[in-house]
Parts: sequence; C-alpha cells; structure tokens
Amino acid sequence: MNLSIIHHVAIIVSDYEKSKDFYVNKLGFEIIRENFRPQKNDWKLDLRINESTELEIFAPQNPPKRPSYPEACGLRHLAFAVDDIVNTVNGLNAIGIECEPIRTDEFTNKKMTFFFDPDGLPLELHE
Repeated sequence: MNLSIIHHVAIIVSDYEKSKDFYVNKLGFEIIRENFRPQKNDWKLDLRINESTELEIFAPQNPPKRPSYPEACGLRHLAFAVDDIVNTVNGLNAIGIECEPIRTDEFTNKKMTFFFDPDGLPLELHE
C-alpha cells in the first residue's frame, strides 16, 4: 500500500461566489471543473493546487457552521508550503487578506502564519 500523495482536500463553504472569488481570483487556483448538481441543489468546484493535488469546494444551501473556536474534531486547517513567507504575506495583504503575525514553529523552527477563508477556515503558510 502506498499512501504518499494527497489527491484532494474537500471543504464545504457557505457562499459559493464569495469562496470561488477567494480561492480562484485571490489565491490563484486554477479551475479544473465547475458543476451545479441539481440532484443536491449545490455547486461542486474542483481546483488545481499542483500537478497531483486538488481542492474540492462544495456549496450546499445553508450548511451548518463547524466551530473553529473552540476547535472541534475534524479538519483543523490546510497548510500551504511557500518559499518566501514574507513575500507571500505581503502579497496577501496587498489584496486585502490579513495574516496573523509570522512566527516560528517551535518543533520545525520554520516560519509560519495563518490567514482565513471567507468561512473562517484557517489556512496556514509554512516556509
């Protein structure tokens, strides 16, 4: 058994257009597929993160909120590897996305920070 590559991560969003704008227009992920599913009355958007990993966005009507504070069981956050965290944070700030202060991970000694998607899902940058 070889489980060495993550194919995709799926998230549920509350506002399809706002989330599509955030992940496509602001973060720059390429659309692979965009489909309205009439049987479920929702949207499914597949985005390319890299050559082997996708981000699936599901947008049902009125999904229940998942608490992030206090943290609940389940997905805690998505983390993206970046070469230059200062440059990335500056780029996000320039388009109106605020990031937490850059800090050093106490276990890896690498620079890291968090920002949030429109639904408050924590997204990490890790250098």
